[in-house]
Amino acid sequence: MSVGLLLITHNRLGDELLGTATTTFAHCPLNAAVVRVSDSCDPDAMFAEASRKRAEVDSGDGVLVLTDVFGSTPSNIASRLLGTPQTIVVAGVNLPMMIRALNYCQLSLIELAQKAVSGGRENIFMFGHEAETPDHSD
Repeated sequence: MSVGLLLITHNRLGDELLGTATTTFAHCPLNAAVVRVSDSCDPDAMFAEASRKRAEVDSGDGVLVLTDVFGSTPSNIASRLLGTPQTIVVAGVNLPMMIRALNYCQLSLIELAQKAVSGGRENIFMFGHEAETPDHSD
């Protein structure tokens, strides 16, 4: 058994992230599903879909739910899944986070969530000399 993976994102973002991340593997090493949330969606209908897909990808070790923008409709739908046992939600999904989750698919739910978050954070950089952090002390 392994942790399941559910992406709840705006439109096709989750499909693209999952598809791009899995190109580095022969196949997706986790049971994974995507819920596409559009601007015109019914959040209750999307929550029902998310609940169904969450159950489909859960093989008994829990589900890591990744969503894009904290506080957005996909994030709010994802947070409603927290009432389900063995569910962790992480907002701010990016490609490095996805690759890290797939690379460490053998970990427990909490360890996988921590690895995914560290992968996402450790791969955010600013480039260029103008990108230096400004001094806001005055």
